[in-house]
Amino acid sequence: MRSLCTSTKSSPSSPQLEKTEKPNMRVAGAAKLVVAVAVFLLTFYVISQAFEIKMDASLGNLFARSAMDAVARSTKPPRYKCGISKACPEKHFAFKMASGAASVVGPRICLEDNVLMSGVNGKTGDLTDTRYFDMWGGNVASFIEFLKAIQDGTTVLMGTYDDGATKLNDEARQLIAELGSTSTTHLGFRDNWVFCGGKGIKTKSPFEQHIKSNKDTNKYEGWPEVVEMEGCIPRKQD
Repeated sequence: MRSLCTSTKSSPSSPQLEKTEKPNMRVAGAAKLVVAVAVFLLTFYVISQAFEIKMDASLGNLFARSAMDAVARSTKPPRYKCGISKACPEKHFAFKMASGAASVVGPRICLEDNVLMSGVNGKTGDLTDTRYFDMWGGNVASFIEFLKAIQDGTTVLMGTYDDGATKLNDEARQLIAELGSTSTTHLGFRDNWVFCGGKGIKTKSPFEQHIKSNKDTNKYEGWPEVVEMEGCIPRKQD
């Protein structure tokens, strides 16, 4: 069996031929790209129709949600120091305080966004001292000593927890009254009480809340509900 093998030898192509072939190849490549893109777009269109994808609606919802989020951010109420309801004027300290809840949760006192207790420098707002006194089973003498040592111009913030009145005697109550309190004279067993006053104050403090313990109305069995208070304390002037 014979096999026929042939070979051909092409003649050298002319420069003019090469110049015409390359543009034609680029045109062909571009045509394939256009066809490929057209096929992709057509395929996507068919799929979107088959699965009922509504791009316009989706984009519209997306933009609508973005606009609503922007409005929500712009209308979000600002946060003031200690979370109070409005900003304090110049030369005032923002404060917020709450009494304890039964014998489980202690009182909370915030001043200028700092959680603290007891005495504060009335001019700078710096914390000067923090004390806890047991007015159920402790000794009132240490509390009286603390009250007497408070310097003029000091802002004092107090809150009760569990029971803050059993060991209070007349001297202790009078010293608290001199800080601007009007409720300390009748503060009773397991009453809830918060107070903000100052040493050397000439009038009664407007910052005081008191709720009596009453077995018929108490929220926490033997204790009344939490009492809260917020406001703006004027700085001590020179």
